[in-house]
Amino acid sequence: MYNVFINDTPIIITSSKKKENNFPVYSFKNIVFDEIIQKLKHKKLRGVNLYSTDLENDWHSFLSNMKVIPAAGGLVINPKKEILFIFRNGVWDLPKGWIEKGETIESAAIREVEEECGVFNLKLIKPLVTTYHIYYQEGLNLKQTDWFLMFADNTKELVPQIEEGITEVAFKNERETEEALKNSYGNIKLVYDTFKEG
Repeated sequence: MYNVFINDTPIIITSSKKKENNFPVYSFKNIVFDEIIQKLKHKKLRGVNLYSTDLENDWHSFLSNMKVIPAAGGLVINPKKEILFIFRNGVWDLPKGWIEKGETIESAAIREVEEECGVFNLKLIKPLVTTYHIYYQEGLNLKQTDWFLMFADNTKELVPQIEEGITEVAFKNERETEEALKNSYGNIKLVYDTFKEG
């Protein structure tokens, strides 16, 4: 199953016939890609299920409609089990960014967290999940972000990367995290849910 978000509206590409939401179901082979994207972009649908009989082939077909931008990020916990958040464009987010040429996914994830938050000596624990988000910038793009669980034994002051539009960086406890997620993105909730599942 693949969850792709466009304006926080999910496209769920699945081979499962079990319906787990109230979104309409379309056969992948019968969809017109541009029509689905336009309906979701303009919030004419709250979400959509695309049923596939050949998930991997249909996924590659779906990707062929846009430019894929690889990115990496981290869900960072500290010794108090608090989670590191950034505040950008009026929304709570997790640190992430594009993978530079010649860089591994893991090193990109660590670099982005360090740059955006001013936190160092990160320990990469394990991969968490890959998220997908469609956006428009000189055409249709799909940001594919590989997320990692990280640990920071941080006692120094956090420093937001102002030049990237980040105005605040903070570790949040469980109650504060739940509150922050009310003003966050669908992808970030997916990363957090994956973390909570263990």
